[in-house]
Amino acid sequence: MKKGSPYGTHRVIEPKGVLPQPAFKIDNDMEIYDNEILIDVKTLNVDSASFTQIKEQAGGDLEEIKKIMKGIVDERGKHQNPVTGSGGMLIGVVEKIGPALEGKTDLKVGDKIATLVSLSLTPLRIDSFGDIRKDIDQVDIKGKAILFESGIYSIIPEDMPENLALSVLDVAGAPAQTAKLVKPGDTVVVLGGTGKSGMLCLYEAKKRAGVTGKVICVGSREKTIERAKSANLADEYVVADATNAVEVMEKIAAVTDGEMADIVINTVNIPNTEMSSILITKDDGIVYFFSMATSFTKAALGAEGVGKDVNMIVGNGYTKGHAAISLNLMRESEELKKIFTELYA
Repeated sequence: MKKGSPYGTHRVIEPKGVLPQPAFKIDNDMEIYDNEILIDVKTLNVDSASFTQIKEQAGGDLEEIKKIMKGIVDERGKHQNPVTGSGGMLIGVVEKIGPALEGKTDLKVGDKIATLVSLSLTPLRIDSFGDIRKDIDQVDIKGKAILFESGIYSIIPEDMPENLALSVLDVAGAPAQTAKLVKPGDTVVVLGGTGKSGMLCLYEAKKRAGVTGKVICVGSREKTIERAKSANLADEYVVADATNAVEVMEKIAAVTDGEMADIVINTVNIPNTEMSSILITKDDGIVYFFSMATSFTKAALGAEGVGKDVNMIVGNGYTKGHAAISLNLMRESEELKKIFTELYA
């Protein structure tokens, strides 16, 4: 059996010398190396920015969505959207474990897992499509995938439906990072607060900011704002277009008496929301860009252009304990679990 790199560099076809994520094409032959795990894939959870773009390109047509996704995988050996550069994650069953991983993993053949590394670096083969749940970015497939030695994962918990767990684990980095950033007394704004990652961030921010803090939910529609209100996820609720920086700035100024936010968390799944995030942040405040639709060029140069001295953090999808932290939110909050179950399970 062939020996592999822990980071999967042995799978890179083009260009040589890079890691699998930035590579254009990787080898998706499903004969495993000695340190790889073969997964029988059941469901892909495409990241929100990527699936939104694919749906728009396909005009919402399901067959066209399949064609676009299959084309990406056939060309690249992985599901990495060429427009957004992002992927998603998957649920599947462990089919085979390389001998070099004996004693290094708690997995066994037959375990049902969610991968916590991006599809944009995961060798993937799609054989056929099943259901496409386009409102929640989930696509059932028959296919195979490879998890590298360095790849992280979560065994699917038995106390919640797997589609619910998949939806939460897909954005696990966001609430876990929120837990690290928010302090008692902070004013926190979550842009895209009515979406999947946004609601989790609101819940975690409210818990961390406490009674002396203020958590503000910004959403684009009254209907979704009402849903967040029903779970008491924030202290203030604002309906605004996140791409309209002036509108967002004026509305946040109104609910903060002009003080603006200590921390802004951007989970919006469409482009051109960078300046809204920056303008509503206090000098020396923090902007956490979790959204994969973010242009970091626009963010950096935009902040410079308006003279804002803010700390901007790239949304890392991983932080220690993020899977456990995020799944536990479903156990802590019956209201949040009810919403997620209705939407995603």
